[in-house]
Order: sequence, then C-alpha cells, then structure tokens
Amino acid sequence: MNTPRYDEVQVGDALPALELSPISRTTLALFAGASGDHNPIHIDTDFARKAGMPDVFAHGMLGMAWLGRLLTNWAPQSRLYRFDVRFQGITHLANAISCTGRVVEKRDADRSVRVEMQSSNQHGQTKIAGDAWISLP
Repeated sequence: MNTPRYDEVQVGDALPALELSPISRTTLALFAGASGDHNPIHIDTDFARKAGMPDVFAHGMLGMAWLGRLLTNWAPQSRLYRFDVRFQGITHLANAISCTGRVVEKRDADRSVRVEMQSSNQHGQTKIAGDAWISLP
C-alpha cells in the first residue's frame, strides 16, 4: 500500500470507493460468528418478523467495518486515530452497499486530514455517515 503523503493530499480528494456485493444471509451469519454478535434480529427471520421487520438485516457494526475498510484501503490502520459514525438507516438483505469518502479538512499542526464518509445502497439511501482523522507522513 502506498500511504498518501500529507503534502500531496488536497481538500476535496476522493478516496477510492469500496463497492460491495449485495447483502446475503451468509454474510450476516459469517459476521455474527466472527463478531460474536448473535442478536437474532440479524439471523433469525421468524424473530425479525415478530419484531415488525420484513426480514433480517445487517448489523450496524458490519456497516461500520466496511467504512473502516474504505479508510484502511487508503491509509494504514496505524494512521487512523479517530473514527466516528452515525447510523442513519437499516441495511436490508440484497442491498448493494457503496462506501465513499472525501478529504474535507487538513490540519498542519499534526499533519492530519479529516475524511467524511458514507455508505449508501443501490437506491442512493445513506445507511451510515461519519468522519475520521488520519495522520499522514
């Protein structure tokens, strides 16, 4: 990975987008196992329907992990020192998620940049929005 350099990054620069396959039950089951989050609303259709949902849906932390991958595809994880998100919508089965980000601020004092990012489905609905601070060499 080529770490971006502070002097080369400009406000307005876009991070390379992360395009994901549509959400499947397999993805949800694998994430439940990997994360230890076995909340039945994410893996049990009957439970989800009893809770008033049409079906199971993705874990919020799975969506945050995708945004984390967007960031760490651009700069090493060791450079990330703040990562905040706001959950704005449910990510349903078959949603194809796209994660995007853009540099919105540079701070000379510590050679860091603030990146605003979001995940959206194929219909343009934002699921998660947030920002992160990344220090650059």
